[in-house]
Amino acid sequence: MDRFRTERGYTLMELLVVLAILGLLTAIATPYVLHYLETAKVKTARTEISNIGAGLDMFKSDVGRYPTTQEGLQALLKAPPDAENWDGPYIKKLDTFNDPWGHPYKYISPGQHSEYDIYSYGPNKQATPGEAKPPVANW
Repeated sequence: MDRFRTERGYTLMELLVVLAILGLLTAIATPYVLHYLETAKVKTARTEISNIGAGLDMFKSDVGRYPTTQEGLQALLKAPPDAENWDGPYIKKLDTFNDPWGHPYKYISPGQHSEYDIYSYGPNKQATPGEAKPPVANW
């Protein structure tokens, strides 16, 4: 009988304390991780919009104008019917036209803020009522 008492293991109380500490650490860290992931998506959207803008500038350099709203961003991949001197494609990846939340970027030309506007409404796919400019990015 003495032999069983010399073997020591973790008690139920010790295991519960360890699980409580792990749960507490998880509860504290989760909001920070989620915030970091959302911030990374916003930064990715801004970078992609900047890259699309560079493609639009190359399109204008070759064609002499920006694509119309009706032609859309697809004009960077496939020549519109009336685009003489089109020397594209100006964007390599088709998925560049979707924001990190899986929604297509909005493109308007002429834009309200410049010659063209490219923007994303972010994860909600909605503009905030009364907002003058879209929430994520606008160039």
